[in-house]
Amino acid sequence: MTKILIVDDSALVRRVLGDLFQAEGDFEIAFARDGSEALAQLHAFQPDVVTLDVEMPRMSGLQCLDRIMVERPCPVVMLSAVTTDGAEETLAALEMGAVDFVPKPTGTVSLAIDLFAPVLVEKVRMAASARLRRTHRLTERVRARNRGRLEPRPQLPPRRPATEPSRDPSGQGLVIIGTSTGGPPALDTVLSGLPADFPWPILVAQHMPASFTASLAQRLDGLCALRVVEVTRPTLVETGTVYVARGDADMIVSKRRGELVVLPTPASPEHRWHPSVDRLVASAAALVPPKRLLGVLMTGMGNDGARTMKDLYSAGGRTIAEAEESAVVWGMPGELVMAGGAEVIAPVGDIADRIVRMVPAG
Repeated sequence: MTKILIVDDSALVRRVLGDLFQAEGDFEIAFARDGSEALAQLHAFQPDVVTLDVEMPRMSGLQCLDRIMVERPCPVVMLSAVTTDGAEETLAALEMGAVDFVPKPTGTVSLAIDLFAPVLVEKVRMAASARLRRTHRLTERVRARNRGRLEPRPQLPPRRPATEPSRDPSGQGLVIIGTSTGGPPALDTVLSGLPADFPWPILVAQHMPASFTASLAQRLDGLCALRVVEVTRPTLVETGTVYVARGDADMIVSKRRGELVVLPTPASPEHRWHPSVDRLVASAAALVPPKRLLGVLMTGMGNDGARTMKDLYSAGGRTIAEAEESAVVWGMPGELVMAGGAEVIAPVGDIADRIVRMVPAG
């Protein structure tokens, strides 16, 4: 049995989610109405996974998550409002250690449960077996045990772009990064490790709803030396820039007047996850020589990107798969490794350096 702690200030939401997981037949369930009750249950019930509402009175979901990750780290799935503020709080939660999130349906939860339920159950099951970063908040956990109190987290200053982007020259290559569950913190690590003069544009497909990808791009832009933008319309590909695919759709590479562009396109029914990594890689491979493409597949549930990156590697392109030791979920990169399509297997902290070494300087 998987022990799940449902934390929500709404009695209706607690009842609906409790009935949902009870019907699955393999969950032992406990409830908490707010952050204080959640922390008490954290030690008394010792859950395998927690669902945590972002917006709660007295102690917010982020404050509660902060305490969970210090006092007794365990997998947490956030339930987030589909708003700009909700997106920013959710990204902060993922950086703080939450495994994944599910946008709350608008309107009455009980009326939208048929669409909401399968996604939530799948993500909770995945989260229960996810790998938490063993060193995450380690210093604070030790201090909390020794002193019985929390210490503030250090804040890193934002890294601003050091150069203006320039138009994509003829023969330019592309780096394509695909990721899903656990992806935002992994993107933080990799993209912030690349220099401002990195010579190839970077395309990112992160499985995420449309209401969240703009906030993701803005957050990454504040952390990276490279410029980071969300692709909402046909956009010329330029060096010095990272292009984040808009959520709930796909992004493809095309050519206009002989120059590479990226553009959003409706989600393909042939692909399960969106923005689709497979579709992005295939579109790039149709226009750019394999030796000018580097595919990077990182943490995520499922197998999106594994097939096309394997084909890219077989055709002479280069590929990197995140190592199992650092991936929250070793689904996508693991599929690439098992298919024999990973030229390099590296933990997330080493991937930026690997990318720099594998991409020609000019």
